[in-house]
Amino acid sequence: MTATDSRPALSGFHHVAVTARDVEASADWYQRVFGMTRLPPQFPHHGADAKGYTLVLIEPETNLCVGIVHHPGNSGEPADETRCGIDHVGFAMATRADLDAWAGWLDALGIAHSGVTDTGDPVPYSALVFRDPDNVQLELFHMDMSG
Repeated sequence: MTATDSRPALSGFHHVAVTARDVEASADWYQRVFGMTRLPPQFPHHGADAKGYTLVLIEPETNLCVGIVHHPGNSGEPADETRCGIDHVGFAMATRADLDAWAGWLDALGIAHSGVTDTGDPVPYSALVFRDPDNVQLELFHMDMSG
């Protein structure tokens, strides 16, 4: 195959990495909220500041990884989706009822959220939005593809 024949294959979504003010507090939060398991080593920054590192968490059912990144030069400002960078991270939900279950779970953990929003514009979908300790917007999302 040459570079012009077709696009190389993707095998799935592997990870998202978020910069944190306090990597340990953020890692604890993601573990508590998503039931993620922390991989033992710290992953160094390659080609960046030698003092930077990432803590990697893995969700055991999907193998989705979240990296919690320490940048020594981080000024401590919270994330802001209105600036260049990541707007939000969306997690797929199999059913609309899963969103209600998550709303209850977040309530039990004392985590503020939007409540489940249902809309038909531009297509039928439902979403539940909340934020991590560094203000990164997280979205649980179900799209009704039945009709």
